[in-house]
Amino acid sequence: MRPIPVEVPLTGGRITPGVVRVADTVRRPTTDSSAFVARLLTHLHQRQFAGAPRYLGRDEADRDIFSYLPGWVPAKFQRWNDVQITAAGALLRSLHDATRDSGLTGKHSVVCHHDPGPNNTVFQAGLPVAFIDFDTAAGGEPLEDLGYMAWTWCISSKAGAPPVAAQAAQVRILIDAYGLTAARRVDVLDAILDRQSRNARWWTERLSDPGPSAAGSE
Repeated sequence: MRPIPVEVPLTGGRITPGVVRVADTVRRPTTDSSAFVARLLTHLHQRQFAGAPRYLGRDEADRDIFSYLPGWVPAKFQRWNDVQITAAGALLRSLHDATRDSGLTGKHSVVCHHDPGPNNTVFQAGLPVAFIDFDTAAGGEPLEDLGYMAWTWCISSKAGAPPVAAQAAQVRILIDAYGLTAARRVDVLDAILDRQSRNARWWTERLSDPGPSAAGSE
């Protein structure tokens, strides 16, 4: 008699309920983005990009199956050191480069994660090594992700946050690690502000007409 697999709830996410770990896999309810995510993760595996889970198909409950990435995913936003910021920028650049000319970008140059914050990043030995939760991934331009990453990894208005000059220095470290060209650096501030505005609009719309997942996200 086959043993019944043990399902361990994974409660860190705010958007998709019902995510569980089963042995060395993660099971998630399907969403409208499931087909694209499957194609994207399959492509990334074929490109030997190690910074994302593998897509492993569907289980008997029609849930998406992904490989489980061991490590630590931060539950809260916090301050990161320069080495961690450098690793995050390099990881994002590797993701973007792996999607160029992939047939998945549409009219855009890369596939963006669109939510590459620390809360969607797996850390190992203190360093960011992989992104998870690709539900919002879609064709886009690098500055969309880089602006979001600069905001969520380097910038804070909370009491006790580092001085603005120190935060700006980490933004420079991030874009250096990403390898952003000198001509595009002037666009980083606008990209940060754009992602803040888009995020505010997204949450306003979602919370004004919540579905089951939004209602339970706070």
